[in-house]
Amino acid sequence: MTVVKQLAKGTVMRLLIALTLGATLLFAPAARAGADATPDDAKAMAIKAAAYLKANGPEKALPEFSAKDGPWHDRDLYVTVQDSKGVMVAHGTNPGLIGRSVLELKDVDGKPFNHDIQAVTDTGWVSFKWQNPVTKAVEAKQMYEVRVGDYVVGVGAYAHAR
Repeated sequence: MTVVKQLAKGTVMRLLIALTLGATLLFAPAARAGADATPDDAKAMAIKAAAYLKANGPEKALPEFSAKDGPWHDRDLYVTVQDSKGVMVAHGTNPGLIGRSVLELKDVDGKPFNHDIQAVTDTGWVSFKWQNPVTKAVEAKQMYEVRVGDYVVGVGAYAHAR
């Protein structure tokens, strides 16, 4: 092989390696954005939402939590808020629940999980089954709840994320 062909071959290889590395770096954030959320992600968002509600009040926070394309959606995570009587006052994926009492709502196994949510006095985890807004399948869910005065703010992660 001539010197020119060897140089050309080496240049092509370096270019290929550079392009592969560049593509990996370019698409890595997009791949992560599509990854399933974890219980730690849910807990972090619930704590952040509770602080936002406390700082900004329900008049500002509740509509923002319920906005479909707002900042309170991340992958399959979204915020829910119930008042102390079990009335849903914000829901990130199902606006039909807002204004309704969900206290006696049961999951597919018959568990009235909102009783557990209302029992949270400070912070805590509640487990139940619910429809995943991304996959549309009913899946086990762990919801982290934070009590803020008369409200319980929750964000949950689906079992497939573990």
